[in-house]
Amino acid sequence: MWRYGVVLILGMSLVACAGPEPLLRSNAKVQLQGREAAKLEVAACQHKAEAAGLKPGTGSRSGNVAAGAGLGLISGAAVGASAGLIGGVAGVTIGAAAGGALGVIIGSIGGAYRPLEPDPPYGDAVVRCLIEKGYDVTGWQ
Repeated sequence: MWRYGVVLILGMSLVACAGPEPLLRSNAKVQLQGREAAKLEVAACQHKAEAAGLKPGTGSRSGNVAAGAGLGLISGAAVGASAGLIGGVAGVTIGAAAGGALGVIIGSIGGAYRPLEPDPPYGDAVVRCLIEKGYDVTGWQ
């Protein structure tokens, strides 16, 4: 069973390694230029911010998955161990192992869906650049 959890974590972290991207509201600029042109403008604004020495930060899906997995492991093992107290040492051991495994899986999934946020100076520079170009930024993904 634990193998499926490892495969799930590895698969989600490999698929979700991209950093945060700004979400654009569909306004007149997006409708006129199209989504592909808007993506190019986003990339240009991100490059401009990075050229100014700003870093996007470490807010990535894989980092969120790892943090969720760690928290899930600890809390799941604690809950499983306390639930297994009735069965003695064997019950505590089995409860902690099962709770930890389930906690890793649930924590990983929860971490994968946590919203991404860039470092504030970087995010502000990208948003300001996009607003100057006529876009409306509603958040980050």
